[in-house]
Amino acid sequence: MSKHALLIAILAGSFMQAQFSVTVEAPASFNAKEAVLYTLNGSKDIIVSRELKKNMAWSFKVPQRYVGMMKIYFPENNASFSMISENKDISLKLESDGNKVNVIYKDPVNMLMEKVQDQQKKKDLIYPALVQIKDYYRPSSDFGKALDKEIQEIGRSYTVDASSNPFVSFYNTNYNKFLVEKSPENTPAQAEIADFISNSGEMLESSSLLRPLLVNFLNSAGSANVDASVDALLKRLNVETPRGQTVMSELIDIFDVYGMTALKDKYLTQAKNLKCTINDRLASTIKANNNVEMGAIFPDYKFARVSNTASKNLHSVKADKKVIVFWSSTCSHCEAELPKLLEKYNAMKAQNIEVVGFSLDTDRSVYESKVTALPWINDSELRGWNSTYTETYNIHATPTYFIVDAQNRIIAKPDHVSDVLQFLKLK
Repeated sequence: MSKHALLIAILAGSFMQAQFSVTVEAPASFNAKEAVLYTLNGSKDIIVSRELKKNMAWSFKVPQRYVGMMKIYFPENNASFSMISENKDISLKLESDGNKVNVIYKDPVNMLMEKVQDQQKKKDLIYPALVQIKDYYRPSSDFGKALDKEIQEIGRSYTVDASSNPFVSFYNTNYNKFLVEKSPENTPAQAEIADFISNSGEMLESSSLLRPLLVNFLNSAGSANVDASVDALLKRLNVETPRGQTVMSELIDIFDVYGMTALKDKYLTQAKNLKCTINDRLASTIKANNNVEMGAIFPDYKFARVSNTASKNLHSVKADKKVIVFWSSTCSHCEAELPKLLEKYNAMKAQNIEVVGFSLDTDRSVYESKVTALPWINDSELRGWNSTYTETYNIHATPTYFIVDAQNRIIAKPDHVSDVLQFLKLK
């Protein structure tokens, strides 16, 4: 065999070795047709493939090596199921139990992960209670013996062979070390968290551990030292590397979620000023923030199931100003604020100001019952936080408000409904 032919054979063999499949079987009662397969990067889901159901099942091919968390999402009924990959074939079955759909894992890796996590849940939730009630029963009684046996069973730790199941071992070892609540003296120090983030391999980004680790890192810094701690961490990671940029992206989102505007703006500005190649994770964060910065044209949106307008998209709604609000029926702050907007709606209409509400609901009947009392333009994808506009408009909480002018340029980003009314001089 020639060197050229040998190289092709090696490359072909390594590609075939990296490829794996994901198969999902479903009962007839599960009526979804489309399914979307995601991998994970930090806290962001990355679409791998979309497939339609064939013969009561979905079959996905993953052409590249991947180790980490995965998710399958069914857009038609807003259901999703998580699993893990160790670059091996994945198989699961959905079983219907009345109105509930259960997931039955059939491949060895996910069966092991489920077993280990079930043991951890019992240890966290049940073990302390069993130990407390043990003293109330005679050890020699049948119940006392059964209780002691269960305590020993739950209390023992499963050792996962890292060479055979690297991701199961990585996830559970580090989840227990860094994210399980401990006494103050046993809580990992900030330096230990920073060491782990800096020294971990590629499984960190795909594990779902990164964001909660960063939250713990920030909490351990103390409110007076956040800037210095974050600066030191980003310098250590090097923001010109993929790891550094992913961490920077996560931090910007965390500061946004918790309303730490000054810190968000500081690191977002640093991100925008980077001269190196930007990875996809950070680029998406920059883009989402650019979409909704003051003075930007609010991106257009094609309505999904709009009410109270004949317009097909957001930009075709004509008004001198538009108040755009992202809300949810399950949001207590929305329940308190939307009635105040409703009180002033007629006054807004008199000034050619329109309100457009985008809901992050998932339950159609609940959503439709709510919007019957809201006379302004309403729309929802009924996908909750899986809605496409959460990323487009950088939405991290409800309610979130924007005010745009007749050209759809953002002229205000009020924090509360009182700020909306004050800006419009209606308070």
